[in-house]
Amino acid sequence: MDLATYLNAVTALFVIIDPIGAALIFHSLVPVGDNRHRFVMAAKAALISTLLLIIFGNYGEPLLSRLGISIEALRISGGLLLFFTAFNMITKDIEYNQTTERKDVSVFPMSIPMLAGPGSLTLAILLFSKAESTAAQLSVLAAILTITASTLVLMLLSKYVKLIIGRTGDEILRRFLGVILAALAIQFVADGVTGMIG
Repeated sequence: MDLATYLNAVTALFVIIDPIGAALIFHSLVPVGDNRHRFVMAAKAALISTLLLIIFGNYGEPLLSRLGISIEALRISGGLLLFFTAFNMITKDIEYNQTTERKDVSVFPMSIPMLAGPGSLTLAILLFSKAESTAAQLSVLAAILTITASTLVLMLLSKYVKLIIGRTGDEILRRFLGVILAALAIQFVADGVTGMIG
């Protein structure tokens, strides 16, 4: 396994998926007392997101190639999309209103657009496209599994996460991660422009 690729992928995925923020939102969407329902929703959301990120990451580029879209164009558009996501992370407020309604939140909004949204799916394609060796591809795969597994654990422990970090802690963390994501987005755009020129 390529450790540098793994750490880069874990960092990028952690920033855009934000497992802690996802756990806090999950906590507000699922009734607190229904432990079985919470487990099923968390497990389904993690599984669906993992499959989407892996499949789209591996086969998204060939699909785009058939449509005549280059990886450099994807880097630029993906970078702009990630920057928009980062901008929203920094500037927008999120409401956490606890629900008592028992409904399926695994696909929407937990998997799509939260865990496997446009930003993270684009990032998965970019990470797999940069991973030229088998070791690097396995590292990206391991990074996806690490982040989705940690998100699953945090969703299952979301009531404790809420007690420990609280709304203020999440606000600080989300905005800090937004700044890092903005820098990552600009790097993707720069790489895309360099690739087109070169």
